[in-house]
Amino acid sequence: MGFDQYHEPANELSQETRTFARIIASLKEECEAIGWYEQRISVEQDPDAKKIMQHSQEEEFLHFSMDLEFLLRRNPKWRVAAKNVLFHEGDIIENAEQGEEAEDKLK
Repeated sequence: MGFDQYHEPANELSQETRTFARIIASLKEECEAIGWYEQRISVEQDPDAKKIMQHSQEEEFLHFSMDLEFLLRRNPKWRVAAKNVLFHEGDIIENAEQGEEAEDKLK
């Protein structure tokens, strides 16, 4: 992605915003890698090669998770929104909407 990730002049951005942009870029790269491995795994015929690719994909997901956690720790509003959706059973949209309603009641 290089340094073209900014939409505003880099020298006008705070260090915090620049770090945020770097982590977002890393998150996107990890997502792409996870998708690429998924495609490779789905067509690979050799069981040993497939196993290696699955391991590599798991590593990419770990990196993705670390990037996401970094962002959620830095932005409390995002963390609250994510907690309403992530790691819950049931309908994803309903969980998100119920979380929003609960947040609105606290305001």
